[in-house]
Amino acid sequence: MTEHDEAHRVRGVDHAAFPTFDPVGTVRFYRDVLKFPVVHSICAAGWGPEKHPDFIHFFFDIGNGDRMAFFYYFGLEPYGDQSAPGDSWARFAQDVPVFFRNSRHLAIHVDSEEDLLEYRRRLDESEWPCEMQVMHETIESIYTHDPNGYMLEITRALRPVTAQEDLDAQLTLDALCDVVTAGSASLDSLLTRKAELIVERAESWARTHAVEVER
Repeated sequence: MTEHDEAHRVRGVDHAAFPTFDPVGTVRFYRDVLKFPVVHSICAAGWGPEKHPDFIHFFFDIGNGDRMAFFYYFGLEPYGDQSAPGDSWARFAQDVPVFFRNSRHLAIHVDSEEDLLEYRRRLDESEWPCEMQVMHETIESIYTHDPNGYMLEITRALRPVTAQEDLDAQLTLDALCDVVTAGSASLDSLLTRKAELIVERAESWARTHAVEVER
């Protein structure tokens, strides 16, 4: 076992779980429209602390052994203003920006453009049509909201992410943490700090690269 394997022992997503007040719509959307198989359910009566309602916890297969799950609590009425924007977990004031509301979402990977377009077809023929299709830097994605208001992204890779991009991401996050900690967070300050880190680490990188070449 390498040092990386010793420290990084997780093996992907077991499941992502969300509450629902609309189990019928949720089953129709994921099982009947997207064709995600139902793979497990738990019926719990008198479970947990005092006054905990009976509930059902049900799971959909989203590929590679990963699952998406929902809780439906019997007799529990929806919280918050149901006319407000947001999802079953969080309803927001009317002035909360759409980009913030949609920042919480689940992204599911497919292997090809053909697969992506097939899911778009299924959505467009349902009550929950595709809301946008976006070509990002390394991925192409389609988006919609499920019956609970949760944003769902289905995405395919346009190309592999390179080792250089991984290194760039590490630098970017180190710089972000530095400027936020310093109380001077802005994109300009982040880029400035990132440039400083490149200079600070260049000699060490050169030495590491030389050792790797010698091997």
